[in-house]
Amino acid sequence: MIGVTLARYLSLRFFNTIMMVMVTILGMVYVVDFVEMLRRASNRPGITPGFIAMLSFLRTPIVAEQILPFCVLFGTMAAFIDLTRKLELVVARAAGVSVWQFLVPPIGIALAIGVASVGLLNPVSAKMKQQADVIETQLFGRPGQQEGDTGLWMRQTSIDGQAILHAKESMDGGVLLKGVTAYVYDHDGDFQAKVVANDAKLLPGVWKLDNALISAPGETAMRVKTYLLAANIAPQYLAETLLTPESVPFWSLPRVSRETALAGLDPTNFSLQFQTLLARPLLLVAMVLIAAAFSLRFFRFGGIGKMVGGGIGAGFVLYLLTKIVADLGASGLLSASVAAWSPAVVGSMLGALALLHREDG
Repeated sequence: MIGVTLARYLSLRFFNTIMMVMVTILGMVYVVDFVEMLRRASNRPGITPGFIAMLSFLRTPIVAEQILPFCVLFGTMAAFIDLTRKLELVVARAAGVSVWQFLVPPIGIALAIGVASVGLLNPVSAKMKQQADVIETQLFGRPGQQEGDTGLWMRQTSIDGQAILHAKESMDGGVLLKGVTAYVYDHDGDFQAKVVANDAKLLPGVWKLDNALISAPGETAMRVKTYLLAANIAPQYLAETLLTPESVPFWSLPRVSRETALAGLDPTNFSLQFQTLLARPLLLVAMVLIAAAFSLRFFRFGGIGKMVGGGIGAGFVLYLLTKIVADLGASGLLSASVAAWSPAVVGSMLGALALLHREDG
């Protein structure tokens, strides 16, 4: 086995290189995002550059999660090339250390970074993204919607049957609704009534609709001061079910997925996000294996540029495959576990196969 001293030395080299690459890329991303947010907010009165700088800072950690696989890829390749250029790997090979032995430190670092990013970085970045989304909504409106369009649709199944709610405006994470229309059905799916109300508030176990007009088939419309509609989600959980999966911390994803299903919404994206985060350490290991397969060529053989380009291209292909398979999982064509784990598993196997072919013939 590889010695403790050499393992510690290689681990430190790989970790420092990966962190250096990440800080460099994040710095460039922050500057670009800051300039873009300044441009978008240029016609908003009272918005200062300091406020935009804070908003860009809140958006940066979620970007760090997205670029992490590339940071591991570039950092590992840079570390291997530097070790080869300085003949340190040549000396290690001459001392009887095989490629599989000096791959243990970078793989261990990749696993540690993956676990830390899931358990520590993700909860922090998710909370910061929630704050950034709230600020962006106040400044620019909801992404993908026209100015002033804050309509909300919600479907639920409760002890009284099914209901579809539409609100012209939502506040406090969906707990308070304005301009509400509720379509009420029984357990067999038969239409029962249409309820139109000025306001609605989610209380424990019920929606409270104020000044409601009830229209039932074959009956005269009737106005009541208060109409109670059974609900199956607690107020403290409703806001989370309306968040994007990236805005939900890793440790809360299973609960939010269950609450989303109980609320009658599709929990697929939350399940996919949870499985994707679980698979992240293996994806980083795949990046290490791909980097090793394309960056261990001895310098005097030449062709380093082509090898580095091939490694970067292979990493981008794997990342693109991850996004394509994730889209298939989000659409329901693949299960969440298959969509999340298959790119990491396939990438690791192909990286190991390429390394076996190069090193052991």
